[in-house]
Amino acid sequence: MKSKKEIKDNYKQLKFKIGVFQIRNTVNNKIYIESSTDLVAAWNRHKFQLKFGTHPNIELQKEWNEFGEEKFVYEILSVSEIKQDDVEKTDYRNDAKQLEKMFIEELQPFNDKGYNIKNMK
Repeated sequence: MKSKKEIKDNYKQLKFKIGVFQIRNTVNNKIYIESSTDLVAAWNRHKFQLKFGTHPNIELQKEWNEFGEEKFVYEILSVSEIKQDDVEKTDYRNDAKQLEKMFIEELQPFNDKGYNIKNMK
């Protein structure tokens, strides 16, 4: 059995993928764009929420229910890997958010093109 130190050291060696992803409806090509410091966990969270009808994006949830899970794909738009002990650094979150803003600005995933909600600022 591994000691606590070994388990902790192994955990710190894990690499997490940070970046920007989209959930795309293959029927109408509408997209939802978001960033995360753990792309795998982000997809699992979104999929869980959508399957159980609790996703905060009402339009995405509505179309997921209408078309079904098999009509949606998860696609990574930009990715980099960091070690777990680096995740606490806020600059990774800020970098991911800035990259997300760039993709949203370029792809304009609003209204007929997507599920994101335009900020009214």
